Amino acid sequence: MGRHRTDELDGGYRAAEPPSRRRARSSRGRVLVPLAGAVALAVLLGVAAFVIFNRDHDCSDGKLALRVVATPDIQPALNKIAGNYNKAMHSVDSKCVDVTVTKESAARTANAIAAGKSEADFWVADSSLLLESMRAAAGGGDALPRPDGSVALSPVVLATAKTSAAKLEGTLKPSWTALIAAANVANVDGPGRKVRVLALDPQKNSAGLTALLAAAGTAKAAKQDKALVGALKELSGQLASDSSALLASLTVKSGSRVPVGVASEQAVYVHNTRKPEAPIVALYPEEGTLSLDYPMTVLTKDAATLKAAAGFKKELSGDSAKKILREAGFRSADGKAGDNLSKEKGFAQETPQALTPPDAATVTRMVQTWSRLNLGTRLLTLLDVSGTMALPVPGTGMTRMQAINKIATEGLALFPADSELGLWTFSTHLDGQGKDWRELVSVGPVSESINGVLRKETLVRTFAQVQAKATGDTGLNDTVKAAYGQLTKTYKEDKINTLLILTDGAGNDDPDGGLSNAGLLDYLKKTYNPKRPISILLIAFGPEAEKGKQQMDAVAKATGGEAYIAKDVLQVRDFFLQGMERRLCTPNCDG
Repeated sequence: MGRHRTDELDGGYRAAEPPSRRRARSSRGRVLVPLAGAVALAVLLGVAAFVIFNRDHDCSDGKLALRVVATPDIQPALNKIAGNYNKAMHSVDSKCVDVTVTKESAARTANAIAAGKSEADFWVADSSLLLESMRAAAGGGDALPRPDGSVALSPVVLATAKTSAAKLEGTLKPSWTALIAAANVANVDGPGRKVRVLALDPQKNSAGLTALLAAAGTAKAAKQDKALVGALKELSGQLASDSSALLASLTVKSGSRVPVGVASEQAVYVHNTRKPEAPIVALYPEEGTLSLDYPMTVLTKDAATLKAAAGFKKELSGDSAKKILREAGFRSADGKAGDNLSKEKGFAQETPQALTPPDAATVTRMVQTWSRLNLGTRLLTLLDVSGTMALPVPGTGMTRMQAINKIATEGLALFPADSELGLWTFSTHLDGQGKDWRELVSVGPVSESINGVLRKETLVRTFAQVQAKATGDTGLNDTVKAAYGQLTKTYKEDKINTLLILTDGAGNDDPDGGLSNAGLLDYLKKTYNPKRPISILLIAFGPEAEKGKQQMDAVAKATGGEAYIAKDVLQVRDFFLQGMERRLCTPNCDG
């Protein structure tokens, strides 16, 4: 047989095929080719997605713990964010990150870090200002690491019960200045007659410290330093333990005065959520305010945990985390509020005006100021009862003695229950031994009983009964030496020891001679010990006072104290507050 030609397939005979089958076969071929390509592409994409997913969510080597510690107010929100983060299976070096969030006060965490005993990898405190104060207390340097970024904000606001808010109109406008005026114990005719101010301890509570710094900055700008001292002395005796206790007390009726306090905006929101039957309204200070800023600090040094911390930190700035924080009553780090902080619920959704945050030196100084103001007081008052104290004070209807006794009685309100106070009078020949002084109330705790009566009440009664000695002169120098010597012998380390002299004379006027001016100065210079300081605060009033100004200044300066002359007897109140201010710098008030 001959060979078959291959070209017969091209030009030779073929069996006829139905046209419809040919078209069908041709159509199927055109469909299958791109379908096969699509399947191949899908397989490739699936493989790629699998690789990418497992690269970011590879838990083949187990878990990597990220231990977060946060202040109690923000811990629940962060715990919820962490739960969502863990479910998403974020991994580092083939280990799934497992975030746990425990709650602990910032002060306790800071102390643990400074002591090298903290096991946390990531820390969210409630205030950068608090960290500054703790850094100063720990000696600065690297005792505490520096934070990096903020999780959320919560402005510190004034607060009162919703039922009381209307009563404040015309009495107290929302401002730090008005709050200081209301709390100033020396401003007996101010808004404090109608408003009772409550505060948080700035040494234990970040909102309390923030409020102190905001008020102090405002007072300094308005030159109200004396008013601030009067307010701080008053507030130090009625501090609330925490925000929840303070806010709860605002809704409790106690007398006729309207209670007003300070707290973070978020704390107000939490109170209203838990106690809707006793709502609190937030009052935003017109000067502006400072905020809790919830700083983030990475503590770990481990390379893998550092990566995990960076990932969680990024998560905290995401939209999902911001939503959770706003739902909990916080503002996001940019100040934006959620629907929970609405006007209908007693809040202002717009971001409050921000005061300029104080620098580290200012924070440190104010913390020290608070500490010194709250050191116990040991004060012996020497009250002049010489004959000129019976002279009238023009325009008052009172004698000098009556006026000074009234002011001294008011001054007793400045001292808390742990103070130690005493009272001597001085003139000439006040007892049978020829002494120029007489002890009326011995120095001791004001809460201690004397013959069944509290020392503080005994002092009030004694001041009211003291009379001027019509024929008495002013035996000042011998009295000062005796009193200063007694305070030196009975010095108390935990208190600020002060000798207060109230006189209307020109200094020493002792017909028997007694200790000379030079002798008194020599005694004080030899006795004064800067490590155990006892300062003399001398306040003189009356037309004769100016004659003795030079000697008065010398006596006070010899002990790191201060001398004041009041042109008006009522100025004594202001000078007494100025003397209280010097407690903040003793014994280095003059450099």
